[in-house]
Amino acid sequence: MEVSPYGLESLWSQGDFVTKGVAILLVAMSIASWYVIATKALQLMQYRRAARAAGHEFWDATSLSEGTATLGSGNPFASIAEAGVTAMRHHEAHKGHLHDELSVSDWITLSLRQAIDETSAKLQTGMAVLASVGSTAPFVGLFGTVWGIYHALVAIGTSGQASIDKVAGPVGEALIMTALGLAVAIPATFGYNALVRGNKSLIAKMNKFGFDLHALFVTGARANDTNTPGASGAKLVAVGGA
Repeated sequence: MEVSPYGLESLWSQGDFVTKGVAILLVAMSIASWYVIATKALQLMQYRRAARAAGHEFWDATSLSEGTATLGSGNPFASIAEAGVTAMRHHEAHKGHLHDELSVSDWITLSLRQAIDETSAKLQTGMAVLASVGSTAPFVGLFGTVWGIYHALVAIGTSGQASIDKVAGPVGEALIMTALGLAVAIPATFGYNALVRGNKSLIAKMNKFGFDLHALFVTGARANDTNTPGASGAKLVAVGGA
């Protein structure tokens, strides 16, 4: 089968070190962006399952330990619940110390806020890669485009004529570079926007869960439902320090 003189294979075989360098850079940027998109999407799916458990199964439990078990491990909601339990027990076990100047409400608020902020920071991991790829890939492709046009002009200058066979290769190289830049940038941009929306939704759910936990530890009931059976059962374990 005859290889097209204007295809990708020809671009690679006939291109100079600049052309090959730009192509390699675009491929590396594409691989990095797709890796971030795939891993962050799977992470969000896992965290959303934990969010559903935090909104329903956790509050249906009869004790705090049972409720925490429904959250599993390795997710933000389990970390927030553990931070609240640890803060409550620490405050009760160290009465008479300097931190007693803080009320139990303030102490738990600080602990829950720290856990939420830490998770929020982790959710941003990799987002800078997508933002950078989405904003710079078109310009990297444009550099390859300019380089291809330069080759076309050199071919015209050396041959003394602007025939199609002299400029078709370099111009094709330029168009391919433009297309590669857009092919790398567009998925990265869409992935970034989708993940930002997903992260915002998840952070809102974490804040809601933290608010309900704070109400549970301080008042003994979930903030939006003082008659929740699971809430009163969880209160007994939390206050008892078991």
